[in-house]
Amino acid sequence: MSTTSEMSFYDLKMALPGSKTFDFQDLRGKVVLIVNVASKCGFTPQYTGLQKLYEKYQDKGLVILGFPCNQFGGQEPGSDEEVGQFCQRNHGVTFQLMQKSDVNGDDTNEVYQWLKSQKAGLLGLTRIKWNFEKFLVDKEGNVVNRWASTTTPEFIDGEIAKLLDAEPKL
Repeated sequence: MSTTSEMSFYDLKMALPGSKTFDFQDLRGKVVLIVNVASKCGFTPQYTGLQKLYEKYQDKGLVILGFPCNQFGGQEPGSDEEVGQFCQRNHGVTFQLMQKSDVNGDDTNEVYQWLKSQKAGLLGLTRIKWNFEKFLVDKEGNVVNRWASTTTPEFIDGEIAKLLDAEPKL
């Protein structure tokens, strides 16, 4: 078995609410924004900005994946169903939410193991510091940027637009 860092983005899989599996193979040729999310965080209003980005660019190939996580101050205590209902009711979220999972520690999900192996954060640290950190993946499955929680969805709009307009390399 290869290590997570030797895998490609398209080798990854992740559990969805309801015990289904999301296969990253389906993301080939898409620009993907991955965010660890929480419903009771000071950054929770970013859900609205993420949804606006999704609505603006989904027809051009943007996919947003939200990874609910309860590792930061217990700010995502609900079940997968409760998280989904909260996001839909309060922020109109229609982008894909994954099954609640860990993004740090021994039980870190496979996707975050891979993301952190590809792009370190501030000062070379790989650990996710808080809710709403963002990773941007280009059409070829490369992590091209990572932003802290304080970076708003509106701030990264231009970078997403550039990646969506870029032709994939063959």
